[in-house]
Amino acid sequence: MTKDEVMRALEEMGSEQTLKTYKRHGLNIPAFGVKIGDMKAIQKKVKKDQQLAEELYETGNHDAMYLAGLIADEQAMSPSLLQKWAENASWYSLAEYTVAWITAESNHAEEMGKKWIATDDELLETAGWSTLANYISIAKAEEIDVDYYRSLLHHVEKNIQKAKNRVKYVMNNFVICVGSYIPELTEEAKQTASQLGKVEVNMGDTACKVPDAKSYIEKIEAKNRIGKKRKQARC
Repeated sequence: MTKDEVMRALEEMGSEQTLKTYKRHGLNIPAFGVKIGDMKAIQKKVKKDQQLAEELYETGNHDAMYLAGLIADEQAMSPSLLQKWAENASWYSLAEYTVAWITAESNHAEEMGKKWIATDDELLETAGWSTLANYISIAKAEEIDVDYYRSLLHHVEKNIQKAKNRVKYVMNNFVICVGSYIPELTEEAKQTASQLGKVEVNMGDTACKVPDAKSYIEKIEAKNRIGKKRKQARC
């Protein structure tokens, strides 16, 4: 499919109700209002197409940009392109999901994640924490530097309450992922979660809530799924 064909298909799939839902969550760029499930029909047809992905991301349309992340070739994502995508992710959905997922699956996950969490830009920092959380959910155990992720737990414990709004949300999720995917740090992650206090995040006009990290990890433990990896970050 060409970019124009995809854009026409997305426009036909869009609905005002879905668009209103996205706007309640903070959408601030043009969009047709396409449900992610409906978008998967195009993804299934296109599979991976890096050129098309880059063309779609350049449109500035949320639906096209989200789809771009689903069809991009993770092996073709260079640090410079990942940086460009991250800088153009104008709201949290693209930063936390689209950019973080493709970066986590790329060959530059930790490089970019470490870079972004050190910035003072809310969406870049959000993308960074989400990238690292997604990376440890798919990386082989022997590839993970346990001491580094232990140090990040300490960082979250000390800084989450003074972090920017969406950064607090992804930091909390990072603790959950460390406890769920790095068995050596499960107990420490639960201890960190206990020290976080109530994590307040402005979710806009939605019913979304910040999950309790300790309870979430304990549910994973109860299912005997600690350390069970995902096949891919994108979904």
